[in-house]
Amino acid sequence: MDLVDILHSHDSRRQALITFSIATLFTTILCFLCLRKRRSNLPPGPRGLPVLGNLPFLDPDLHRWFADLGRVHGPVMRVRLGAKPCVVLSSASVAREVFRNHDVTFANHDVPAAARIASYGGSDLAWAAYGPHWRALRKVCVRDLLSARRVDAVGPLRRREVQRMVAEVHSRAGTAVEVREVMFVASLNLLMSMVWGGSLEGEERERVGREFRRVSDAFMELMSRPNVSDFFPALERFDLQGVERRMRGLVKWLDRVFDPIIDSKLREMKESGGGEGCKDFLQVLLELLEREDTKVPLTLVNIKALIMDLLGGGTDTTSATVEWAMAELLHNPALMAKAQHELDEVVGKEGPVEESHIPHLSYLHAVVKEAMRLHPPLPLLVPHSPSQTTTVGGFTIPRGTAVFVNVWAIQRDPSNWTNPLEFIPERFLGGDGGADYGGNNFGYIPFGSGRRICVGISLAEKMLMNTLASLLHSFDWHLPQEAKMGLEEKFGLVLRKSEPLVAIPKPRLSSQHLYT
Repeated sequence: MDLVDILHSHDSRRQALITFSIATLFTTILCFLCLRKRRSNLPPGPRGLPVLGNLPFLDPDLHRWFADLGRVHGPVMRVRLGAKPCVVLSSASVAREVFRNHDVTFANHDVPAAARIASYGGSDLAWAAYGPHWRALRKVCVRDLLSARRVDAVGPLRRREVQRMVAEVHSRAGTAVEVREVMFVASLNLLMSMVWGGSLEGEERERVGREFRRVSDAFMELMSRPNVSDFFPALERFDLQGVERRMRGLVKWLDRVFDPIIDSKLREMKESGGGEGCKDFLQVLLELLEREDTKVPLTLVNIKALIMDLLGGGTDTTSATVEWAMAELLHNPALMAKAQHELDEVVGKEGPVEESHIPHLSYLHAVVKEAMRLHPPLPLLVPHSPSQTTTVGGFTIPRGTAVFVNVWAIQRDPSNWTNPLEFIPERFLGGDGGADYGGNNFGYIPFGSGRRICVGISLAEKMLMNTLASLLHSFDWHLPQEAKMGLEEKFGLVLRKSEPLVAIPKPRLSSQHLYT
């Protein structure tokens, strides 16, 4: 090879290297610009610190903090909590996009470490991943557990428990009563009666009820506590705050309660041969478990997780909602008088409230709806998580982001409601004011919307209406001397009054025997 060939060879290699370098640089710049464009399409949000993001600025009243930030950054807002990307939605229009246009994409929940343990690894309905298993569990709840026929069938159990609640309050007439405590015990007893019937009675029932309230409070505290494991998933295995360890201890306690009850119910079913009478929820689930031809793959773990959903979800939300309704009525005596006048017209003072009266109590229905508008039980719902990167409100929400729907802010939005900060039950009279619990009016979604809407709405409504109606019908209520009515909220998985409502009941029915 002569000198000319050598030089030509070197030039060709040099030219190829230059061409490759230019192509690589061009590709790198193009990727950078595309990534920058994609990142620039992320929702706006407050500036954060390196690594920690917005964690140092987290406010305990998370629903209010999100609402305040949303007024600055818009209804689709990005917040970074440690390594966890979060998006907060705070308008009816973007809620509509999520629950109607992208419902399947957002059908998964973002599961915190504590909830994963509390739900037996996602074996329940609330935290299970969207898919065949979840659809099977939902079918069990909708068709076999919480259908209108099944809920009506356990009506006598609800009637018995409401009468017990009225008798208990009557025994304390003239003294200060903590409304939330009364309602929690009543809700728990009511749900336990429906879940496992007469399996618990007397001292055992009181003991389990007392301990379950303690455990329920601990559950809610752990679920509401900011957890490093959720903000920095790489640190979850270290459980730096001991949240997962404590939650495992609570689940073990539940096992010690549930397992003997399940064993007892199985023996009872075997001895009686089943039967077609009024079946409690546990019996229905165990019959499905033992049915060989069932298409629903139920396990004992699923049954315990579903029971936990019913007891845990029904007690705190019901007691909190009734407390808020009572607090608002005590704060507005004219509205209290209006609700009681309707009860006197429909029920009279010669007998107790019956479930047959409930459909005719339109004003009381409006009171409950208005209480849930101003004080939604789950102010941020259960956080969702998109299964793929999606555009909402013109912004990109990456796959795996924790998405909070700020129902509290949406239901106080002046573009949705007139005088949104005032308690006005009348807004729900006359065609429900365009809002019901079905999740189709996206300015009013206290039970959520879409595929993951609460499946127990019918039961919850019966419990709320029956207990509240009985408390207002059976007693006049007033605040203790010098007590002031506060309506401040305490954020948590369930929105509670920051200071429990304490009020004094006075019997108002015509006969003493109506309280026994």
